[in-house]
Amino acid sequence: MSIRIGIAGITGRMGRLLTEEVAAAGATLSGGLRRDEPAAPLFAASDVVIDFTNAATAEAHAAAAVAAGVPLVLGSSGLSTAQETALAEAARSIPIVYAANFATGVNLVLAMAERMAAALPAAQYDAEILEMHHRQKVDAPSGTAIALGRAVARGRGTTLEEAGTESGRDGHCGARGTGTIGFAALRGGQVVGEHSLIFAAGAEQIVLTHRSFDRRAYATGAVRAALWLKGRAPGLYDMRHVLGMA
Repeated sequence: MSIRIGIAGITGRMGRLLTEEVAAAGATLSGGLRRDEPAAPLFAASDVVIDFTNAATAEAHAAAAVAAGVPLVLGSSGLSTAQETALAEAARSIPIVYAANFATGVNLVLAMAERMAAALPAAQYDAEILEMHHRQKVDAPSGTAIALGRAVARGRGTTLEEAGTESGRDGHCGARGTGTIGFAALRGGQVVGEHSLIFAAGAEQIVLTHRSFDRRAYATGAVRAALWLKGRAPGLYDMRHVLGMA
């Protein structure tokens, strides 16, 4: 029997692409959730639900997934610490794949970022992350940019919070802090997504860049994650697990 995949946010740009990718994967579309509709019926009719709505609905959809005993793929960005804590609590009951970005290339870049950071001493190589997205994006830095920052911090044996961040520099803001991780966000036009991680030292500069030209890469990865989730034990997973890198 084909796996039944439900889509929260089915009428959005990602929702339409997800619908196509579900069919391409040979899965069954169990239904879709539109804005302000109750979530319970969709979860009850699905073997797994993919959610690309927004941070405001993440906690409620995780609760609906727990109530139905249904795995969840969550691609919403901009979750608060409290929302991420609630998601981790939900993952004690059901398997969840939560990722800042579902594109295969981005997740390979995240893995490379961690290894590069481990090899490049923080005292000598400043880490700066530059991202650009379409003008409609409401959160900054992007979830992928933050994921890059966390990858750099992991490579350096610390956390993003402990390393410290710098963003929105303006005016007489003082010298850059050693070991901190910088962020800059650009918004304009209809850029799907561009991320560059820059390691800058006195004698050299290394730039790791990923550009997305089509949101379909996110949809393909999300459906791959949904298929991978079936039969998994409860837990909070990410695309490293889906791609066999963790």
